[in-house]
Amino acid sequence: MNQPGPISSDLPLQRLGGERFSTAYQPASQRLEWLREVIGKQYANVEITPPDDTYLYNDMFIYPWQQGIRLSPIYSNAITLERLPSEPENVTQDCYFVVLLTAGQYKIEQGGRESFLKPGEMTLYDATEPHRITIPQPFSKVLISVPRHLLNARIANVEQLTASKLNTHDGIGAVTSRLIQSIVNELPTLEHGAFQSLAEPTIDSLSYSLIGSQGKQTELSQSQSLSLWRVKQFIKHNLGNSELNAATIAAAVKLSPRYINKMFEQEQTSLMRFMTQQRIARCRHYLASQLHNHLSITEIAMQAGFNNMSHFSRVFREQYGMTPRYYRQQQLKKH
Repeated sequence: MNQPGPISSDLPLQRLGGERFSTAYQPASQRLEWLREVIGKQYANVEITPPDDTYLYNDMFIYPWQQGIRLSPIYSNAITLERLPSEPENVTQDCYFVVLLTAGQYKIEQGGRESFLKPGEMTLYDATEPHRITIPQPFSKVLISVPRHLLNARIANVEQLTASKLNTHDGIGAVTSRLIQSIVNELPTLEHGAFQSLAEPTIDSLSYSLIGSQGKQTELSQSQSLSLWRVKQFIKHNLGNSELNAATIAAAVKLSPRYINKMFEQEQTSLMRFMTQQRIARCRHYLASQLHNHLSITEIAMQAGFNNMSHFSRVFREQYGMTPRYYRQQQLKKH
């Protein structure tokens, strides 16, 4: 299988302060471990699974922008990446990643949602949360890593948009997609100052695209959005605690249970319903993962905080229309 289109070696890395990381410069026997280390340092700690019928090829360019934003054109053969639950080790990992696919096919799964991208389409995911990326053929994409606080300050409840496809067929989403592709195409001609000046308008355009994908703007204020984000982060990092309840969550984030529930009500849900959805989403992720096929369904449910297997099975079936066992069987057949 041929690798994606070759990358010009004269890209202005030095002029724009960029870096290049390519498996082409590594011995074949060391490429997998080298790539895992590079992606872990630059993006997120992931397990990497290349197909058996092709060789591992990955070529990435990272250009630093203002405010910690980074622009990364990436070219690769088919690959699967899986992020496991763990704390980010580097500041570069505490980001949202915007993906623009420019060639090939791309599938992202996170938070119980999944999206399939075609060239020109975009999605968003949280680098710190479990996710799975499946790319079945040679591809190219542009990855924009945006520090969490920048998007949280602009958009309420960003986490509700992860693994959702942005509208890039018309309107602001189409403008954003073309803008990013144009910037990447013009990298050989852009001077450093001009390149840096494009960071803020790109993030502005991305933000409007994401807000448009929400359907309508949330009624939460910025301070409420940050409070709600803290609540959700605490829940996600403590899902395994089966004793987690409204009182312990409120005490940990120093907010009243009533105030927390009012914030969730504005999202047409409740604190306990959100927690259950997160637990079910984590179970679904584990059940579909070969990395967790050594765990029993009971062990997976308990690691996500369920202590009643009948309740877990009932909720899972309501959410996904099948039993956990049947879901696992169907997913593992795909590998």
